[in-house]
Amino acid sequence: MKTFLRILIFIIGAISFVMFTYPLFRAVHNIGNYTGIVISVLLLTYAITFKDFNKLVGKIWKKKLGKFFLILILIFGGVIFILAIITTSLMISGGRKNVPEGAVLIVLGGQVKGTEPSLTLLRRLTTAKEYLDEHPDMICIVSGGKGKGEDISEAECMSRWLISQGVPEDRIYKEDKSTDTDENIRFSKDIMVREGLGNSLAITTSDFHEYRAGKIAEKYGLEYGSVPSRTVWWLIPTFWMREMYGILAEAVGI
Repeated sequence: MKTFLRILIFIIGAISFVMFTYPLFRAVHNIGNYTGIVISVLLLTYAITFKDFNKLVGKIWKKKLGKFFLILILIFGGVIFILAIITTSLMISGGRKNVPEGAVLIVLGGQVKGTEPSLTLLRRLTTAKEYLDEHPDMICIVSGGKGKGEDISEAECMSRWLISQGVPEDRIYKEDKSTDTDENIRFSKDIMVREGLGNSLAITTSDFHEYRAGKIAEKYGLEYGSVPSRTVWWLIPTFWMREMYGILAEAVGI
């Protein structure tokens, strides 16, 4: 049984390490894959030193201070596990909110490589284009400023792509100053107020990101629904981990 457990932990750690490391070679670097790599290395280390590590834990447990320390670690791990379940449930639920009548479609920005959309941003744009085709009277706001390594703003990149795919230019408003999700929503609301576009949003962003974007929209008094794009499978672990940090930070007001 112990041998089976050791092998299982090693396999989980190895698969996890590959899943969180691979995005690094595709120029995806964030707190999500860094955290995942650390956890993977800890699992692999435990599997490799399984027997010696368990002996050490046994010795520590026999001491009062050691037992207190280990209980604290178990409590901390349990809290993290519960938070992971809660945030995952919220991410899933965020992509299922119905779009209100008369909504404006807002497409949240993502990385631009030079002047071209990254894979994640391209998926958001493809989803937005399909939704705009299904709702020919809907207005669209593309939201995102110019970041490091980007030759044009995310809004400009998205606008160009949508126009090249046949979306009329007069249906698109560009918000090109924002640097994060909060500013995406806040600055887009300013456009909606200025242009008399109402108070309802249909948010197009990656599926894992819909919940947090929606909560920010609510914070600014906007009614919203979700039009999520699917995340490419090999990016799911990295962005799930990163989004967990984002949801928790938003919850505590950071």
